[in-house]
Amino acid sequence: MAALDFYFDFISPYAYLGWTQIHALAARHGREVHAIPTLFAAMLKHSGTLGPAEIPLKRVYIFKDTIRTARHLGVPFSAPPSHPFNPLLALRVATVEPSREVIDALYRAAWGGGEGIETQALVTRALETAGIASAPLLAAANEPATKQKLRDATDAAIAAGVFGVPTVIADGPTVDVPGGPERELFWGVDSFPHLERFLAGGDPITAADTASFTRLAPSANRPR
Repeated sequence: MAALDFYFDFISPYAYLGWTQIHALAARHGREVHAIPTLFAAMLKHSGTLGPAEIPLKRVYIFKDTIRTARHLGVPFSAPPSHPFNPLLALRVATVEPSREVIDALYRAAWGGGEGIETQALVTRALETAGIASAPLLAAANEPATKQKLRDATDAAIAAGVFGVPTVIADGPTVDVPGGPERELFWGVDSFPHLERFLAGGDPITAADTASFTRLAPSANRPR
């Protein structure tokens, strides 16, 4: 079965909201979900940008928007103890075991009303509360090979064009290649309706559309 590559970081409330929706979306189109933990901070560093929560004028809006979205979707949602927080250990655990059960447990603790996931004690509690044995996962998460695997996955995501989370990269029919596979990237939970149309073969974008925008040259540049 073909897969939807779902790139995420626990630090993002939008990635949490996307995680609550991607499985049903995938099932509607006969796809599996391939969960890929990545470090959002490394993507921001690569592109030289700040995270949404690091921009004061955007921070409050982001949280209001995620609350509205969560209420609309009918999913549990509440602020973590702090934000931004350090998601590294949780990401490494998910790198060891990127199963729905493990990621569900960590997301519930981060954004679904739990105590957070910033420390080893909190990650342990999140896993054990879900009935998941934490000791072997934590031991593997702290191995140098796991840390490198997460770095490699993040580098590969950036190389594939991923610049934020959640991002889904899908193979599916397009109007350019009827019935044939074409890799396409969708960023943000608000892009999921476009992803649905793409998977159903109804993506309105053509090669000519893409070319017309990629050929555009800037006529003004903002000083940096």
